Amino acid sequence: MPFIPNTDADRAELLEAIGVQSVAELFENIPAELRLAEALPVPEGISEDELMRELGELASWNSTPAGGSFLGGGMYRHAIPAVVGALQSRQEFVTAYTPYQPEASQGTLTAFFEFQTMIAELLGMEIANASMYEGCSALAEAVLMAMGLQRKRGKVVVSAGLHPHTRRTLQTILRWTRLEIIEAPLGPDGRTALGNLADADTCAVAVQSPNFVGVIEDLESLAATADGVGALSICSAYPIACGLLQSPGEAGFDVAVGDGQSLGVPVQFGGPSFGLFATSHKYVRKIPGRLVGETIDRLGRRGFTLTFQAREQHIRRAKATSNICTNNALMALRGAIYLAAAGPEGLREVAEHCLAKAQYAQREIARIPGFEPCFPDAPFFNEFAVRCPLPAREVNRAIDGAGMLGGVDLAQLHPGLGENALLLAFTELTERTQIDRLLNTLSGLSQTVTV
Repeated sequence: MPFIPNTDADRAELLEAIGVQSVAELFENIPAELRLAEALPVPEGISEDELMRELGELASWNSTPAGGSFLGGGMYRHAIPAVVGALQSRQEFVTAYTPYQPEASQGTLTAFFEFQTMIAELLGMEIANASMYEGCSALAEAVLMAMGLQRKRGKVVVSAGLHPHTRRTLQTILRWTRLEIIEAPLGPDGRTALGNLADADTCAVAVQSPNFVGVIEDLESLAATADGVGALSICSAYPIACGLLQSPGEAGFDVAVGDGQSLGVPVQFGGPSFGLFATSHKYVRKIPGRLVGETIDRLGRRGFTLTFQAREQHIRRAKATSNICTNNALMALRGAIYLAAAGPEGLREVAEHCLAKAQYAQREIARIPGFEPCFPDAPFFNEFAVRCPLPAREVNRAIDGAGMLGGVDLAQLHPGLGENALLLAFTELTERTQIDRLLNTLSGLSQTVTV
């Protein structure tokens, strides 16, 4: 059957309505040399069984990193409890949409109230919203909030340690605003060197910890510097690391954002994910995104509803604080289930595994001739940058040849470290035998280079 179920009569009526005689006339503005001269060579249709067999054969061509994966750079392979998929697949969640009608949406609203509570606690903040699209736009929204709060200030200071995708997103969103983006470089220790960049004209200071090259920032110092000039301090955090490290709120930050992919969402080619956004209660009327609040009904029973909706575009249109309509609520639900299943102790245990395995790997890699950590004395969590004796792309090619998935080639995303810098990540799914296989592969490369 045709994919466009218009009859000849339907087509004629449509053409008459727009004032053309034929489909060919409709497309006559397209140069003739760009039009197809003959039909596409699309084969005849096949049965469902035949299609499944063909897709299965194509899927079998994909290689899986059975020997381990060391790819990170913002997206990480973490164990996902079976309960996450089981609960997320319940019909009331899969079919739910924006819960404007609380009387019909108590299940979804309850889940997101719990999500907000857990995210606020995890990031050390007073309130959190019910998710953003992903980590990049969450940070951009935080900067826009700072711009709205400090309208007379004209610049935002951004750490070079922010994920490159986050910085590009910020540049895109701020391109037609009055804000100037000032980049704070990384010092020799891999940490953000603010210096005197933040001043009385700065509305926000934005950093990431652990930063893109894996280094844990001195958050208290950065927050204090921003506070000293009256700027809003924004920290992009890795939620798994918050199970072990000091949270942005504890360090004194005004806003904490992040990407929630590591909380129960598979890597799946880089998306979808969901964003985190938490801040102080005094900004409750200024934050973007959905905000679920607790109330009671006429019978005194506990209930939940979207609150402070006057911030949103369906009420205030152009004057709205929030212009988010559909967010990645289904992925955020997975994050809520993951956090509830893991609990504080479980999250801490996952974080300890990440830290221990990365520490072991860095220590052993530093012993291989020609390989050295880019920031040997810097504190790090589950990821670190290594300077190799040959280009990172060639190192990754060797790692792939040994049945593993290599790291992030920093020549593409953080060229300041040179073409030989490789970012390696380790999680609780990384096995000791896989790390040892990686070490053997790097040792073999070392011997080849020295010879």
